[in-house]
Amino acid sequence: MSVFSSVADVSERLAAVGYLASPAVATTVFLADRLEKPLLVEGPAGVGKTELSKAVAAASDARLVRLQCYEGVDESRALYEWNHAKQLLRITAGQDESWEETKADVFSEEFLLPRPLLTAIQGDEPTVLLIDETDKADVEIEGLLLEVLGDFQITVPELGTITATRAPFVVLTSNATRELSEALRRRCLYLHIDFPDAALEERIVRLRVPDLDDTLATSVVRVVNALRSMELRKAPSVAETIDWARTLLALGADTLDEQVVTESLGVLLKHQTDVIHATKRLRLDSVLR
Repeated sequence: MSVFSSVADVSERLAAVGYLASPAVATTVFLADRLEKPLLVEGPAGVGKTELSKAVAAASDARLVRLQCYEGVDESRALYEWNHAKQLLRITAGQDESWEETKADVFSEEFLLPRPLLTAIQGDEPTVLLIDETDKADVEIEGLLLEVLGDFQITVPELGTITATRAPFVVLTSNATRELSEALRRRCLYLHIDFPDAALEERIVRLRVPDLDDTLATSVVRVVNALRSMELRKAPSVAETIDWARTLLALGADTLDEQVVTESLGVLLKHQTDVIHATKRLRLDSVLR
């Protein structure tokens, strides 16, 4: 069942919950919804990949289920596991029963602990499944995802196959630290989110920090873009641009000068080598001219 009626509807509803989507983002979200295809979103850290899934959930009044990937995440953390403590108590309480009677009880849904993937395909309400930082998971998890995302069903040997009555809207994010398999990519629609252009980033800053002066918002974006043009270990993200705007507001800064920028540079840059490099190369007078 489609949630969005058009690309314009996506843009309007995402904007209403605080996410300003580019035409490419709005179009891909619309197609993922209409075709019921998982959406693979790649791009640098902090450009709004995770926020996109949160915004889709908020805009569609859906529950958000998140699987945070990391090295070593396994099936029990992603799919389900049995409540062994509760099972043991049930077995102890039924000592006078036959094993067949006890077994039929302890391997029922009452003793099942759903994890994100199973949780997302259970229930009839609209659901957004966020599989965050997929590239950090082991390759074996990709095989699991192929099975689950192919038919939106999970087989529990003791219970049978559980199939989604309503397919979730699936977003997989990746920072491209590891190349994902072609098989997984074929299952998904693809979207690359990069740093926004200056005009869009200004709109984002003004939306998220409404009390910031428009002129100062323009200056903030110009400085951030100047930093991104440098060879840094980590360029400032959109999230850090917003944090810096809030910092300046908290400091009561009306304009940007060398002292304010130098003292608050740690909000934007998270490596000392980057701070030193930026301090030497940033020419505020030319950036704000």
